[in-house]
Amino acid sequence: MTTKPASGWAVSSSQLIKLTLKTVLHRYRNLHVYGKVFIWLLMLFYLCLGAFVVVVSPSRIAQFLYDQASRLSHMRLGWLILTGAIVGVSFPPLIGHSTLLTLCGFAFGMKGFAIGACGSLVGSAVVFVLLRLCFSSRLHKWSSHNEKWQALESVVRAKGLPLIILIRISPFPPWVYSNSLFSSIEAVSLWQFVVATCFIFPKILLLVVIGSRMAALSDGDSRSHMDTHTKVMNGLLIGGGIIVAIFTSWLVYTLVQNHIRQLEDISPEVDRMAAEALEEYDEDAPLLRSTEADKDNQV
Repeated sequence: MTTKPASGWAVSSSQLIKLTLKTVLHRYRNLHVYGKVFIWLLMLFYLCLGAFVVVVSPSRIAQFLYDQASRLSHMRLGWLILTGAIVGVSFPPLIGHSTLLTLCGFAFGMKGFAIGACGSLVGSAVVFVLLRLCFSSRLHKWSSHNEKWQALESVVRAKGLPLIILIRISPFPPWVYSNSLFSSIEAVSLWQFVVATCFIFPKILLLVVIGSRMAALSDGDSRSHMDTHTKVMNGLLIGGGIIVAIFTSWLVYTLVQNHIRQLEDISPEVDRMAAEALEEYDEDAPLLRSTEADKDNQV
């Protein structure tokens, strides 16, 4: 009896899940003891938050969040505050970029797309320039001792903007570390990085749409004037948007990995090392790693 080989999508999904778990475990193990304590306290916080939601009721919490978002949207400089927050979380190791993009839609409706797009574009460009200016000498020293990184740089240099765009829209590495990734690759120029960043605008639009639909269901007054059909449609838009976001992330990740591993005019060994460099990239390499870690790798 012969067994059928696993289908391509199943293998890719398994690889994506394994990579996610591997990345999370790797970062947790590399944390200082205080960092690990913080993670456990954060988990406790979310557990308590879940209990709080159950006790207070989701509808009352949703109404409170809607009221606060409405106050933000009516502030004279509310858009600037949200833009500044998006720029801020573009610096590693901060998180919350997707949450703030959803908040753009939650507070400003579809007008929030302009806020999210501008904030993301400016924030990523600022990170790119600052990291490259401040850490150029460290980058030279680090890359000269890392074969996988040299392979990734050679592949990006050979294939140029199309490959940069593919890597940029891939879910791995995440937004904040993707900013530091490209600033670490000397072959990537600022204009190429900005152009590639523009290709994440559809994702930003999707998150804004999800946020705007969540706002429509969060306001008790608006919800009371909706018929059942409208409520169901809003719920389907939110759920469908989340499913589309997950599916496209998996699809893009699969395409990027397959594309890098099957590049023409590039040796298979270089392809493999470039793909592995992309998979293994995290906040420790190369611009954000500690000086002690650099010394250990050079010994």
